[in-house]
Amino acid sequence: MRVPQSPLQGDLGEILGQTRGLWESLRGARLFITGGTGFFGVWLLESLAHARAVLDLDCEAVVLTRDPEGFRRRHPRLAGTPGLSLHPGDVRDFAFPGGSFTHVIHAGSTSAEATFQRIPPLESFDTVVQGTRRVLDFTAQCGARRFLLTSSGAACGPQPPGLDLIPEDWQGGPDLSLPQSALGEGKRVVEWMSRECGRQEGFEVVVARCFSFVGPHLQLDLHYAIGNFIRDALAGTPIRVQGDGTPIRSFLYAADLAVWLWTLLLRGEPGRLYHVGSERGLSVGELAHTVGRVLAPGLPVEILGQRVLGPAPSRYVPATTRCREELGLRERVDLEEAIRRTADFARRG
Repeated sequence: MRVPQSPLQGDLGEILGQTRGLWESLRGARLFITGGTGFFGVWLLESLAHARAVLDLDCEAVVLTRDPEGFRRRHPRLAGTPGLSLHPGDVRDFAFPGGSFTHVIHAGSTSAEATFQRIPPLESFDTVVQGTRRVLDFTAQCGARRFLLTSSGAACGPQPPGLDLIPEDWQGGPDLSLPQSALGEGKRVVEWMSRECGRQEGFEVVVARCFSFVGPHLQLDLHYAIGNFIRDALAGTPIRVQGDGTPIRSFLYAADLAVWLWTLLLRGEPGRLYHVGSERGLSVGELAHTVGRVLAPGLPVEILGQRVLGPAPSRYVPATTRCREELGLRERVDLEEAIRRTADFARRG
């Protein structure tokens, strides 16, 4: 039976074109993926399924999910892809699937919905730390040789004024007096934990510290400013900025994200931490105007917060030196095109 074509076919072709030399190492591989039903995970699964079909790769992916039926409803075509199976369970206490595995991608954490609903900080911390320990124990048990951890730029803590880009060797961290530091501090803990477990158990660990992204499958009604702006523009309503519009952010397109993560899994130096994101920062206010210009010229932008004089605007923009210089990765889809593709996907429903 022929599998229906993905609506991301153009992006998937670009991903394969940039990663074609990597996939031979996955011929006959068996991957275990957590977080496979989230934004990162869907892009990883889509690109893996495409490469498997085009290159006739004999590989298998087992995907951990709390809600297999929900995933099948949301992504029926992807759920029916040959070589992909869903393994039910919570990342903190899932039953280990049987057999040996060659690669583990740990992208599981608190869900986007849970983050949006502001789950208690201790629950967020426990999900990150306990879940990662469980996955590391499984990695040691199943014999996998490569482990990719997707961490978060939140582990860097506040970016100091005057520092345009956060370097990969940054030694700062979250403010431990703040409850909202739970995610960032949890990610710092598991970055250390993963590398130490890899050293002790003999598997290779690569850490992808991920920042901000945009692309198809990004939920437009949660806490992602760029998603909210695209939603407003598609609805023809004023694009509303909830704050004062001054924070500086950057956004990497999801197809580039997939290229970078596959490259890190298969070619990243063991024990190395790599920043994944865009170095092209702009203010949230500028972002809102950019979305309006691309999708709905003339649509008003309303900045609801009052700017306070004094502190410099917050920044959340990474340096990606290691990915660029060591692995030859770069940002290929610019922000305007990324917004356009995300909106086109949303319009198709």
